[in-house]
Amino acid sequence: MSLFAETPEAPYYAVIFTSKLRAPAEGYGEMADRMSELAKQMPGYLGIESARGADGLGITVSYWACEDAIANWKAESEHQEAQNRGKRDWYEHFELRVAKVERAYAFSR
Repeated sequence: MSLFAETPEAPYYAVIFTSKLRAPAEGYGEMADRMSELAKQMPGYLGIESARGADGLGITVSYWACEDAIANWKAESEHQEAQNRGKRDWYEHFELRVAKVERAYAFSR
């Protein structure tokens, strides 16, 4: 499994979710894994990249074909439950940004 999402030629959209976990964050890892699997089933999903440091700071970038796909993901009922639990139990702080990717390039050795 690659750590990098395989995205199509631009343009497409990126949802950038930066969060700081509270301690303890019991059940968070399982929910994050479930949301990743659920997102893959959504129309317009293109991929995901995610990292979390030992200090609890994490950044997840999910890629989507269009804004409608992002709206459908936000409205998905199980995802809404996870969002509510995150606000209630897991996150100290988070920020979400939606960006249109106009250009993209890569390097690989």
